[in-house]
Amino acid sequence: MISHEALNVFVEAANSGSFSAAARKLGKRQSTVSEAIANLEIDLGVSLFDRRTRRPTLTAQGRSMLVHAQQVLEAQHRLSIAARLLVGGQEAQLSFALSDTYQSNVFEVMLKKIEQRFPDLQLECLIAEDHDAVELVQENRVQLALITAQAEYPPDISFDTLSDPSEIGLFVSAGHALTNQSTISNAMLSATRELRLNTFADDAYSKRTSLSWSSSNYLILLEMTELGFGWAKLPRWLVKRFAETKLVELRTGGWPRQIPMHVIWSRQHNLGPAACWMRDNFLTSTVELQT
Repeated sequence: MISHEALNVFVEAANSGSFSAAARKLGKRQSTVSEAIANLEIDLGVSLFDRRTRRPTLTAQGRSMLVHAQQVLEAQHRLSIAARLLVGGQEAQLSFALSDTYQSNVFEVMLKKIEQRFPDLQLECLIAEDHDAVELVQENRVQLALITAQAEYPPDISFDTLSDPSEIGLFVSAGHALTNQSTISNAMLSATRELRLNTFADDAYSKRTSLSWSSSNYLILLEMTELGFGWAKLPRWLVKRFAETKLVELRTGGWPRQIPMHVIWSRQHNLGPAACWMRDNFLTSTVELQT
């Protein structure tokens, strides 16, 4: 069994450029470092350093082994952190799903806060919309999700409403035919291709008869709209951030619309301290709506 200490001595010697420098940094005798590396070479069956030069230099085999040794040490470090967090009651990893309808500036502030409060937390963010996000929570693939408010949820899903809604508007490319119309009616929209959101869990798309293209991702819909393939209902913050000069907002009755946002979690799985903190902070965060 190759020890953590032996790998650490090898990596330090390689990075320091000499056995003596590694010994000073590790607080060991140079002979101890030399012996540890010699024993590691025996265990591995390869020559890690060329000792014919004034300073030992990595061999080709040594360079290859250095990469693997660093990966093993990093994995051991992550394991130690995870164990320490679990002993302290904090989850080692937090996964959450985020809708593109949620204003990014609040999300960016949240990331800074969570890094400061939980510096050792492994954080994973997925992009998912509507029913797709609900399924991720039900499967415990993510612990939290921020989505546009749904009319109803499965009984195993809890939810709460965020302080600020989002805004959705109707958009077309600057050269689209609808931009030449003084008024936009529902009949005009129905006669023109819609670029619509279609989640993987949504079976309503197959029942539609109107002309439409779809995607499960708002950014793809935005690109389709820029290219002039049709009109789309898009988060206004997303257009302002990525396509303000390329898209035109259609002003018609009932648009733009404010869309309530929910944070959801599973009743079947207890939230850890980091997840509870994130949920509570999302609920109290505020943002100015895009105008």
